[in-house]
Amino acid sequence: MDEIAAALGDGARWRIVELLAERPRSVGELAELTGLRQPQTTKHLQTLARAGLVTVFPLGQRRVYAVESGPLTGLERRLRQLVETIEANADERDVVERYRAAIDAESAVADHDRWADGRTFTFDRVLDAPREGVWRHWVDANLLGSWLAPPSMTITECALEPIPGGRAVLDYRDPEGRRYRSTGKVSTATEPERLVFDLSVLDAAGAVSFTGHYDLTLDSVQGGTRLRLGLTITETSLEAVPYIAGIGTGWGQVLDNLADTLGTAKK
Repeated sequence: MDEIAAALGDGARWRIVELLAERPRSVGELAELTGLRQPQTTKHLQTLARAGLVTVFPLGQRRVYAVESGPLTGLERRLRQLVETIEANADERDVVERYRAAIDAESAVADHDRWADGRTFTFDRVLDAPREGVWRHWVDANLLGSWLAPPSMTITECALEPIPGGRAVLDYRDPEGRRYRSTGKVSTATEPERLVFDLSVLDAAGAVSFTGHYDLTLDSVQGGTRLRLGLTITETSLEAVPYIAGIGTGWGQVLDNLADTLGTAKK
C-alpha cells in the first residue's frame, strides 16, 4: 500500500493513471497527452508497474499500457477506513479547536497580573466504584499516575500525600520533551471523604504561573461515588494564559480517564 501511495503521489503519474482509466494507451500517446518526453513517460510507467498499478502489453513493436483496478480498489478501501476513523474521532479535533478558541479569549482579557484571580471551576462526576477505591486513586502515587496525565503527556512524578502538610506534586512531559511542573501542599485529608490541596503551576524558570486551590469531596451514592472537585485560581501571571484556557478541557479529560481506569480496575 505504501508503494501504491508513493507511486500515485507524483502529479505526472496520477495524470497517466487518469488517462489509462479511459482506455489502454501506448507510451507515445501518453507522452503526447501529458507533455512529457517519452523516456520520462517510460520511467513513470515503470514505477506504476512496480506498484502493480499498470500492466504492459507488447503488441509487435508497440507497448500498450493498461491500468489495474485491483490496487486502486484496495487503496479506496484504506482511504474509506481512514475517513471513517477521522469521523469517529471528530471530537478529538473539536477539543483542539475549543482549546485554541479558549486561548484567544483568555489572551483578550489577560492585560495585567492577577487577571484570573478568584476564578472558580467545579467538576462533578458519578463514578462506578466504591468511595474507598476512588480515594486510593487520588492518594496512591502509582494509581494517581495511571490517570492524571492529559492525552499525549507522560507523568514523571506525582504525589498527593494524604496528611496535613503533605507534598502535592505533578510533573509531566510532552512528546517534544518540554517539562510541566506543579508543586504545593495538602492542607486537609479526611479519608475517604475530603482532600484539600494547593498546586502552583511553575514556568520554565520556576516562577509561579498561577496557583490552584483544590477541594475534592467524595460521597457514597447508589451505584458508586459522587466526586466533586472545586478549583479556585490565585497568583495569576500573564504567562498563565494557555494553562487557564486549558483547565476546563484538561480536567474534563483526566476525570474521564479516572472513570475509565476505575471501570477497568473493577472488571
